[in-house]
Amino acid sequence: MNSNDLVDRIASGQGLTKTDAKKLVDAVFSTIVDAAVAGEEIALNGFGKFKVKHSAARKGHNPATLQEIEIPASNRLTFTSAKAVKDRLNA
Repeated sequence: MNSNDLVDRIASGQGLTKTDAKKLVDAVFSTIVDAAVAGEEIALNGFGKFKVKHSAARKGHNPATLQEIEIPASNRLTFTSAKAVKDRLNA
């Protein structure tokens, strides 16, 4: 499923126009990103949690040349699904 498919499903399921559904989807994702940038954990009951994790700088290897390289520190957004979601996936 891509974002257009998601918009289509929300529009048809909620009786919205595709334009309104796209605005809604964009607003939800934008709000999640803004909260993550601010360092907040985003907990959606019954769905899961988004949180920012920091990865320290480390050494790695270029697989083509085996040359050692420095991988810079970075932040990434992680997602942990709620128990209800895990249960549905494994039913």
